[in-house]
Amino acid sequence: MSENKEQRLLVVDDEDFNRNLLMRQLEKEGFANVEAAENGSQALEMLRQGDFDLVLLDIEMPEIDGLAVLETMKSDMRLRDIPVIMISGVEEIDSIVKCIELGAEDYLSKPFNPVMLRARTNACLEKKRLRDLQASHLVQIKDEKKKSDAMLNVILPSAIASELKASGKVVPRRYDNIAVLFCDIVGFTSFSENNDPEAVVSGLQDLFTRFEAITRDHGMEKIKTIGDEFMTIAGMLTPDAVPLLSAVKCGHAMITATGELENGWEVRVGIDSGPVVAGVVGDEKYQFDVWGDTVNTAARMTGQASPGTVAMTYDSWLQLQEECEGRSLGQVEIKGKGAVEVVECTAMR
Repeated sequence: MSENKEQRLLVVDDEDFNRNLLMRQLEKEGFANVEAAENGSQALEMLRQGDFDLVLLDIEMPEIDGLAVLETMKSDMRLRDIPVIMISGVEEIDSIVKCIELGAEDYLSKPFNPVMLRARTNACLEKKRLRDLQASHLVQIKDEKKKSDAMLNVILPSAIASELKASGKVVPRRYDNIAVLFCDIVGFTSFSENNDPEAVVSGLQDLFTRFEAITRDHGMEKIKTIGDEFMTIAGMLTPDAVPLLSAVKCGHAMITATGELENGWEVRVGIDSGPVVAGVVGDEKYQFDVWGDTVNTAARMTGQASPGTVAMTYDSWLQLQEECEGRSLGQVEIKGKGAVEVVECTAMR
């Protein structure tokens, strides 16, 4: 009976004798938290002010009878799930039927039978315990879903995550005019070999957090980090009339942000624009990625850029020559493409 001590019961009856008798019998059954109301109005006030596990409600009462109290409880979203046992005389069978139709859990006839009181009270409380457990599980499931959704939105771009949640898959697509940006830390391998792991990871965390904010500010989408390299795209998931220009501005903002750090790091940026194929790969660990010559060329441009500059092909430069200050690096052998003229965008005009 120890569990009964924690459950809160409310006895509602306008007759002192019946009310006190029922309370004593409940206390004999081990219910230590039994309260009483003398009429329907007092009962509703007590129910709205506190949390009860069970109501034993007399049908015949002056002013507000048990039927009206029950109707009010079942229409109140906060009170509707509290189980109610109706208390009635033998001759009130029609009223009992009406109460059951309105949602009462059970009924007890006067005079009270201790065995029936114990059985029906415990049965109603067990039903409520199971309902409360189910409600708790639903809340837990919702919380876990929120955490899962939040984690998915960290791993994948929001638009891709939404598609995956809605359909269970992401349809691979080809995009025609996308700007791809790679930003690489100069001399990072040497830095990581000569510094504590905490300093290395802390420095990357600080820098990449800034890069993520810069990426958002320029309407771009982070794709991934590869060691000390940060990859982002423009024009795919967010409409952009001139994605290449957004990428160049983003690259210069990254260079500026890196120079504000105290660790002396420098970065170089490679950019290219054109068609790409995009999709999600992996079952256990999702990865949204992009592929194609545009991606490869942007990665190659990173290796050609001087620290603190943005490098691109001459063809890309022609699209931005009115917007950028540039310096040609001449013809450079690029893997998979042969000799390509590379231009550094040193500043925005």
